[in-house]
Amino acid sequence: MVDLANCYVESGGFAPSHSREIADKVAAAGYYTVLPDFFRGDPYQHGAPLTPWLKKHAPEEGIKDAIPIIEALKGRGITKIGVAGFCWGGKVAADLSKYPYVEATVLLHPTYTTTEDIQGDKVPISILGGEKDTYCKPELVKEFENILKSKPEVDSFVKIVPGVDHGWTLRYNSSEFALKKAAESHNDMLDWFEMHLRY
Repeated sequence: MVDLANCYVESGGFAPSHSREIADKVAAAGYYTVLPDFFRGDPYQHGAPLTPWLKKHAPEEGIKDAIPIIEALKGRGITKIGVAGFCWGGKVAADLSKYPYVEATVLLHPTYTTTEDIQGDKVPISILGGEKDTYCKPELVKEFENILKSKPEVDSFVKIVPGVDHGWTLRYNSSEFALKKAAESHNDMLDWFEMHLRY
C-alpha cells in the first residue's frame, strides 16, 4: 500500500535512460511516485548539438511545469513531497528547494545548478556528485557543501562518489561497477527521503 502522505517527484525525462526503473524502485519503497515528461517526448540525444535543444528545454523553465504537478499532488492530500533531480533536473529540483513546495530534495550529478541556487535552498538537501564528472565537477560540489555547512538550519548531505563519470545514476551500463555505484546512489537517495518524508 502506498502512503499518500509521502511523495517522490523526479525531475527529468523518460528516455533514453533508466528513469522508469528508478521511479519503480522508489515506488517499491512505498512512495507515491510521479515521473513527469518535462521534455514532452523530446529528450536530448547524446551526440546531437546541445544548444538548440536547450533553447527548447531550458532547465530554468522546468519549475513552471513542476509547480502545477506539486499543487495537484497536494490537492490529493499528499502532505510531504520529495524531489530528485538528475542532471538537467538538478536545476529544477534546486529551484523548487528555494520555496515551500517540497520537504526534501536530492540532486544527482546536477548540471546547470549554481552556487546561488544552493545559497537559496531552504529544505533538507542531499547532493551526489561524481569524482570524474566534467559537467558538475567535484570542485563545484565541494563549493555546494561549503555553502550548506554555513547554513546549519538546513539539513544537508553531500557526497562525491569515487570513480564515476557524469550520469552514473541514470545512464549506467550493465557492468558490475556501474550497477553497484548506481544502486548505492539510489539507496542514498531513498535513505534521504526516508529520513525526511516519513512521519
